[in-house]
Amino acid sequence: MIYEAHIKGLTMLHPDIDENIRGTYVAMGHPAIIEHLKELGVTAVELMPVHQFVQDGHLVEKGMRNYWGYNTIGFFAPHNEYSYSGQLGQQVQEFKQMVKNLHEADIEVILDVVYNHTAEGNHQGPTLCFRGIDNAAYYRLVEEDKTHYYDTTGTGNSLLMRTPRTCCS
Repeated sequence: MIYEAHIKGLTMLHPDIDENIRGTYVAMGHPAIIEHLKELGVTAVELMPVHQFVQDGHLVEKGMRNYWGYNTIGFFAPHNEYSYSGQLGQQVQEFKQMVKNLHEADIEVILDVVYNHTAEGNHQGPTLCFRGIDNAAYYRLVEEDKTHYYDTTGTGNSLLMRTPRTCCS
């Protein structure tokens, strides 16, 4: 049975998880969470976005935050805010340990990743990752005006999946 989970959502209020580690990779790999999943008969967890993402400017202006994380800037980097021990790379080891703990309990780990857009938005959005490397190689641009993005996602941009750089970045 696959259990879709959000790192923070699943661990934030669990009474057997120390408040200091709630909402982190450490909490997700904690024996109490694993026991809970096993009692439910879970054989795999599908983790909602755990890759590095940024907060949307329009949400920040309203005093809000992006909870879900579907606006990546790094598909292969674990999100730093889910780290207990620090945000300068410590999240990588914590993520690996979480996966190891889940695997040791015979629970598979599936990552929910949306590869069709990034947090860079439209032509007015910030330059955070791919745009600054090679805009035309990573994003679908309007044929008649290459300064604008061809947006099929509703997020301001669509990744150009037919280039090797995009598919393998």
